[in-house]
This record gives sequence, structure tokens and C-alpha cells, in this order.
Amino acid sequence: MKTSHELRADYIPCPRPPLTAEIPAECAGWRLDAALAKMFSEHSRSRLQGWLKQGLIRLDGSAAESKCKVYGGERIDFDPSFLGLSAATPGHAAEDIALTVVFEDGHLMVIDKPAGMVVHPGNGNASGTLMNALLHHAPQLVGVPRAGIVHRLDKDTSGLLVVAKTLIAQTDLVRQMQARSVQRHYLALALGTVARDGTVDAPLGRHAVQRTKMAVVRAGGREARTHYAVVERFARATLLECRLETGRTHQIRVHLASIKHPLAGDPVYGKANSGDARLDAFRRQALHAWRLALRHPATGIDMAWETPLPADFAALLSDLRRG
Repeated sequence: MKTSHELRADYIPCPRPPLTAEIPAECAGWRLDAALAKMFSEHSRSRLQGWLKQGLIRLDGSAAESKCKVYGGERIDFDPSFLGLSAATPGHAAEDIALTVVFEDGHLMVIDKPAGMVVHPGNGNASGTLMNALLHHAPQLVGVPRAGIVHRLDKDTSGLLVVAKTLIAQTDLVRQMQARSVQRHYLALALGTVARDGTVDAPLGRHAVQRTKMAVVRAGGREARTHYAVVERFARATLLECRLETGRTHQIRVHLASIKHPLAGDPVYGKANSGDARLDAFRRQALHAWRLALRHPATGIDMAWETPLPADFAALLSDLRRG
């Protein structure tokens, strides 16, 4: 049985490929980017394409395009400074913002994000974000796309998210997300009485009129599936555990609203009047990412983390239990 200190046999601990390599004969007739993806599978094909475009990978001493055909035996040279040149988070300042780090090693971090913190800088949120905090906590993340962030939580959703600390770990975690093997469990307080456990299987896309909102879009929407189970019922709300099979923007919020059980406190998809002043007074969507499970990108060991409800959410439930 593996211990937490043993690496997977196929893991390459350094994110830099060798400075020189040779295209194998088995790749004859392939596109250059496909051959590179075969040779350096610890990096994504899109990342290798980016390095080619930047001129950081050369074919027989010359710059080459991704679509260039190879025949085997060609020499591949990597610019020795390519890691620094491909820094993915230029222009974003490192800020000394407190983080609750649930787990950290040389490959990844698991963060317990508070409600109110934006994950990525954007319009109206140039600072004070999780990315700014990560760049201060681990300055090497300037060389990892999106400072290692591989999935998001909405600003007012609290709970666990994973951050990759190396290029290789990020590629592995993104592939786990794509394979839907990362388990993300949420606690959600939905308005009304949810009769039974169920699944919402409804594609999501941008709202046709209100472009800042998401909506169920039957034609042209992206596949989206949310499983939910009843945890506890109250007079005018139901506590659910939701498990994401896909990870679309606002997925749980939109899916629950689509079955007439929007989240308490949701300012976008919720109700202004639930019939219970305590629910209406909650100032954010009642959604918390309480459990995260994945395969460690370096050791191959299955790992899981849990975090308790934040104080505001826990206090609301305590109040509702009093009737």
C-alpha cells in the first residue's frame, strides 16, 4: 500500500521537460503538438501549443507551428527560461490576505474560502481576491496558469476548493475534473419542502436576456447534472446535500431554482419573500462546499477533506430548528 510520501510511478516531480529530446519514430506523420503531447503527457496539449506559439519550443533549431508534421528523429529544444516566460498571472498583485489552508504540500493546496471573497480578479474586483492572496502565500504560483486555480466558487459561496502548485499538478487536476472523478459535495438550504432525493439533469447556458445570469437552456446549453439528497426539513425550507456531476457556472443555484426550490438568500435566483423573515434576512445564497475528494496528482492516493458550516449558515439552521 502506498504511503503519503510515495510518488506515482509516472509522476515527474519537476515541471520542466528535458531541454533536448527526440521525436520517436512511432509519431511519424503526426502533428507536432500531438507528438509533444505523447512525449510529455504530464503537460496538456493546449499548454504545449502555447509554448510553441511563444517560441519556447523549437524543432530542429527553428520555430515551428503546432500543425507542423513530424516524421521521427527530429530534435526538440526547450528554451531553458520557458517557465518564467510563460508566467500566467502577470499584472495581478500579490496581497497579504489571510487564507484558511486546510491542506498543503509541494503539489497542491486545499483552501476553505469564506463567503464574500471573489476567486479571480475581474471587473469591479481588481484586488482582494483569492488569486491575489495565493500569489502572496505562494509566489511561485505566478508561473502557473490562473495561479493554480482549477475550479471556482461563487463570491458568496463558502467552502473548499483545490489549488495546484505546479504545472504538472494542475494538468492532472484539470484532467480529473474533466473525467468527473473529483467529488464536490455542498450543503444547500432550499426554500420550500423538497419531497424526496433526486437529480436535476438540465443543460445550462447564458440567460437569453439577462446576460449576467445563467439559465436552463434546452437548445445549445452545456450538459449539467446535480444530484441532491434531503438532510433536514424545516417549516419553509429544506437542507439538502448536493453533489455535482458537472461544474457549470451557478449550477446548483440555477438547478434548484428550476425545480421551484431556490436557495435561501440567493439575490439572483431566489425569492424576496419566502414567508419566513429569518430566511429572507440571510444576506447571501445559503450554499457551502463542505466536502472535496480527489486523487493526489503526485502520490495517486485518494484524499478527502471536510469543513464545517460557517457561523452565519450554522446560526440560521440553529434558529430554524427552534421553530
